[in-house]
Amino acid sequence: MTAYYKHNPKFYVGIDCIIFGFDKGELNLLLLKRNFEPAKGKWSLMGGFIQENESADDAAKRVLSELTGLEDVYMEQIGAFGAVERDPGERVISLAYYALININEYDRELVQQHNAHWININEVPELIFDHSEMVKKARKMMKEKSSHKPIGFNLLPELFTLTQLQNLYEAIYGETMDKRNFRKRIAEMDFIEQTDKIDKTGSKRGARLYKFNDKAYEKDPKFKI
Repeated sequence: MTAYYKHNPKFYVGIDCIIFGFDKGELNLLLLKRNFEPAKGKWSLMGGFIQENESADDAAKRVLSELTGLEDVYMEQIGAFGAVERDPGERVISLAYYALININEYDRELVQQHNAHWININEVPELIFDHSEMVKKARKMMKEKSSHKPIGFNLLPELFTLTQLQNLYEAIYGETMDKRNFRKRIAEMDFIEQTDKIDKTGSKRGARLYKFNDKAYEKDPKFKI
């Protein structure tokens, strides 16, 4: 180690994951009740620390997997949070990531072991440290990117109805959309394909199920909602 590095302070580098899920027409956030000090018993995002020989992205994937059991999940870094006294335990600079998961696929036993719970995004309680700021920034970034990239489909099951799709984007944007205009835009996207399957959970008549075609999107990646 050269003198230049040796004479500079060392910090902990943390990872915090803002995990979004979508269920029954509502956007939800996966939070846990912290079981250690500082802030024991308070609501928190899932977090951890970057280990030796581990990149920031790999650490984020590990933290997410340790809580949900999921691999290959859509994740994106939203930035670094480094206020001097943000963590009363030690000097910690945290890299925050948001993740979009299918709420039907995660490992429920793992989530229970971490004392984690799904909370409606409009009913999120007070969070520790600067976690509320992280959530706010993640929601803004997700909203902006969802308007021109099909990242929202990561929150849906493989097959979905158009009503589910519209409810998803209304939850992401926090506003009601005109049904006719929404469906007109969807009809113009060849990569959102109608299947021969019917969902009859909502009514006897049922609703046609659709799917997102990745290969078709790659050929013509034009998306705007």
